[in-house]
Amino acid sequence: MIDLHYWPTPNGHKVTMFLEEAGLPYTIKPVNIGKGEQFKPDFLAIAPNNRMPAIVDHEPPGGGAPITLFESGAILLYLAEKTGRFIAADLPGRAEMLQWLFWQMGGLGPMLGQNHHFSQYAPEKIPYAIERYVKETNRLYGVLDRRLADREFVAGPDYSIADMASYPWIVPWEKQGQNLDDFPNLKRWFTAIAERPGTKAAYARAPEVNPDHGKTMSEDAKKVMFGQTAKRV
Repeated sequence: MIDLHYWPTPNGHKVTMFLEEAGLPYTIKPVNIGKGEQFKPDFLAIAPNNRMPAIVDHEPPGGGAPITLFESGAILLYLAEKTGRFIAADLPGRAEMLQWLFWQMGGLGPMLGQNHHFSQYAPEKIPYAIERYVKETNRLYGVLDRRLADREFVAGPDYSIADMASYPWIVPWEKQGQNLDDFPNLKRWFTAIAERPGTKAAYARAPEVNPDHGKTMSEDAKKVMFGQTAKRV
């Protein structure tokens, strides 16, 4: 059994997508990041960066003590290696997948996150910041679109954790100031993943955990989310 410390954000969706696709039993432990639950000592014990998701695997490979992990990319890689699923068995295929997983972790996620912040949440609209990140989002969409021009999935012919990592960040494409019609290969890939039963099941968990999912963030939640310093923990 896996305990998933989760809140329905793009990084949280990555892990539920894997767990649903693989059919692994798991229990969601909600971490309401708008109320500051990510700063509780018991959560910090497994996620020292005070960010979700995090997991506790009570049945790690080979037995032994439970394994705890934070960082969504590390979690996806661990689960893929644990199950032998959604990751290539050969070294070249694994290398191909890993570079696109890290592309998402180092580029697609952070840049689109800044897009969301300055266009949706910032208390003042800063035109330069909005333009900077909307354009970078567009560039990254183009990278993904070109990558998908001659293959079904990001890392090759098979669905992998590289796809699971990237898909949730494309879901709010309209709020990111993008048009999927401008990226036909990306749109084809996006539509195919959206129709997967595992994806549908994963996204169905969001309103179960947070009935206010999709609604405008409150001002109190913004203060918690965007006012963090070293002293906060």
